[in-house]
Amino acid sequence: MTKALFFDIDGTLVSFQTHTIPASTIEALTLAHQKGIQIFIATGRPTLIINNLYELQSRGLIDGYITMNGGYCYVGDKIVYKSTIPQNDVLTIAHFCKANHFPCIFVGEHDASVCHPDDMLRYIFYTHLGVEEFPEEDFEKAIQRDVYQITPFFNSEQEKELLKQVENCEFGRWHPAFVDITAKGNTKQNGIDKFMERFGFKLEETMAFGDGGNDIGMLRHAGIGVAMGNASEEVKNAANFVTRSVDNDGIFHALKYFNVI
Repeated sequence: MTKALFFDIDGTLVSFQTHTIPASTIEALTLAHQKGIQIFIATGRPTLIINNLYELQSRGLIDGYITMNGGYCYVGDKIVYKSTIPQNDVLTIAHFCKANHFPCIFVGEHDASVCHPDDMLRYIFYTHLGVEEFPEEDFEKAIQRDVYQITPFFNSEQEKELLKQVENCEFGRWHPAFVDITAKGNTKQNGIDKFMERFGFKLEETMAFGDGGNDIGMLRHAGIGVAMGNASEEVKNAANFVTRSVDNDGIFHALKYFNVI
C-alpha cells in the first residue's frame, strides 16, 4: 500500500510548455491526500525559487520538501536535514568556474547569488523558469556564505573535468546547460530516507515521479519509480513504470494505474 508520494517539479508536476500544474494533477493529488497519503516535493530548486506550486500549496497538499536535490529538507518551519558543501570543494569549484568564465549560482540557506551571468543563464532562469533575478557578486564574496548548492553552467565534458578535482560532491544534471552540485550523499533518495525516519513509512510504501537525470537515483530507490512520458530514455530505463507526459495527464494516469486513487 502506498503511503507517501514524492514529486520532482519541473517536467513532472509543472509543464515545461505551459509552466503550470495540469488540472488533472491537482485533482489526483487532492484525491490521494484525502485518502491520507502524504505528498512530498523532491526538487533541485532551493526554496527561494520554488515559485510554481501555489495551486498545491494553497490547498494544503504538500507535507514536506526535499530541496536542493536533498541538501535541504523540511516540513513547515522544521528542518529535517541540511548539509553544506565542504569549503575546500566550494573553493575548488569557484576557482574552476572563475578561471573558465563559467556562469555560476551559489545557494545559501536563505539566499543565493550569481557570478558571471550570461544570456543563457538569464534566459533559462529568469525568462523560461520565471525566477526572480539573483543578485550578482564576484566569486570571492559568493563563497563567504555556507554553500548548500552550486549550479555552474557548462557542458557534460567540462563537468567530467571538474569531477576529477572534487571528492565530496554529488552532481545532478536535469538540463543540458547546467548541473546542480551538492555535498556527497545529498540526493533525492537520501531525502526520501530522511522523511521515512521522520514519519515512519517504509520504502516499499513510497512512490516517486520524475523526468530528469537528477531523478534517476530516486526512481530506482523508491518502492515504485515512475518516469514521465516526456523523460529521456535513461530516466525511463531507471523506472518501474513509464506514464504519459506531464501535459497528457501523466500523474493522474499513473496513480490510477497503481490504484492509489
